[in-house]
Amino acid sequence: ALECPFDDLLCDNLEAWGTFWDDSDVAIEGDDEAQIALRHALFQLRIAASEEDDRVSIGARTLSGLGYRGHVFWDMEIFILPFFSFTQPAIARNLLIYRWHGLPAARCYAAEGGFEGAQFPWESGAAGEDVTPHYLPLPDDCRKLQRILTGDQQLHISADIAYAIIQYWRITGDDSFMFDYGAEIVFSTAKFWGSRVEREGDQYVLRGIIGPDEYHVNVDNNFYTNYMIKWNMQAALELLIWLKKANTDIAQKLKIQLDLTSTRLSHWRQVIEHIKVPEPDEKGIIEQYERFFNRKAVDLLEYNGRRRGMDQILGLKEVNEYQVIKQPDVLMLFCLFPEEYSAHGWKANWEKYAPITDYAYGSSLGPAIQAWAACEVGLPDVGYEYFMYGARADLTDIRGNAVDGIHGASAGGLWQAVVFGFAGLYHKGDEYVARPRLPSHWKRLTFKICDRGTWQVFDLGPSAK
Repeated sequence: ALECPFDDLLCDNLEAWGTFWDDSDVAIEGDDEAQIALRHALFQLRIAASEEDDRVSIGARTLSGLGYRGHVFWDMEIFILPFFSFTQPAIARNLLIYRWHGLPAARCYAAEGGFEGAQFPWESGAAGEDVTPHYLPLPDDCRKLQRILTGDQQLHISADIAYAIIQYWRITGDDSFMFDYGAEIVFSTAKFWGSRVEREGDQYVLRGIIGPDEYHVNVDNNFYTNYMIKWNMQAALELLIWLKKANTDIAQKLKIQLDLTSTRLSHWRQVIEHIKVPEPDEKGIIEQYERFFNRKAVDLLEYNGRRRGMDQILGLKEVNEYQVIKQPDVLMLFCLFPEEYSAHGWKANWEKYAPITDYAYGSSLGPAIQAWAACEVGLPDVGYEYFMYGARADLTDIRGNAVDGIHGASAGGLWQAVVFGFAGLYHKGDEYVARPRLPSHWKRLTFKICDRGTWQVFDLGPSAK
């Protein structure tokens, strides 16, 4: 850089940013604050991602602060990656290959617990190794330590990574990625689940875990986790069928390498058929996990004006006994599979879980997902309030913790709230279409996505169809 004239550097910089914004900008007319916040979020995501290095990922607080020490969570695959998969697929590919480089560590991690396949840790380091802390200082007394159970119990990340791989593949049509990297991860995670679930009678269960809602630990048969396990194993079976047709040599190689015997595949089918996934009740409500509805009721409206999370108000252990959740759990699953549930199911679960979610001081991952979910039940203006809470997390430090760094998952979630929520983007037949439900004061929304190498432009107005 020192040998290059400044004007040349400036020109190159402007060209690079121009290309990025041409492909990735989301333009909102009628709301300057939302526009600035969203562009700020996309800027933060882009400067945290490497276009050249597939051995690095994006930590929970990007590269902007010491929060979480740069560790990589499910934030990357579920909240951040969709933006890149749809607008910067080369970067998305690199971010997923980081997980492939972490397969040896994930296999060791599974083996240490007595399981097969690959178990990705809740917090990953540079080589994919487990760096989840076991203890942290108490918020009110740093001389005392609290036990951190996420590393032991928050298992859904392995299925989340498989979900992100399948999603990226369907968006991009990148078969070479699936041949060389993706299939091995999907099969390896399915292999882990096949050994991790527990047989009880004629069912398979998963006990003593943590779902997306981290206010509750040691729970049994969490809906989100068990559904994702079932989906992960089914996706692996379907992928193997495709792979045998698309690339026989690689299919045979992975079958031998991963010991994908007919007996193992038969066991996967048994788990898929018999794993205990909570079913809707007569009202259409799905219980977040077994006996969740036996917990004590909480009216969050009684705590208006608070400046702390409900875990700090009720107590770190005591919050486990209440029907208050840190971030969307059931609704998170609904957002990942929006077409799987009826309007009645969406409405029933929204009305149950939205009022008891601590979106204000729970997890920063929550507000954007709440915004998306609100759109699915026909409440875009309610969704806008959640959206703006997420949008203000960094620019106005609404949570009081921006000093730890940019909220990466929130930044990625804002893009999803706009594109999947307000624009209503979904896959129909062979293309992506929109079913807009814009906030009442938005005049226009425009953005682009790259669908299997072809750019689609969406230009939506308040009454667009």
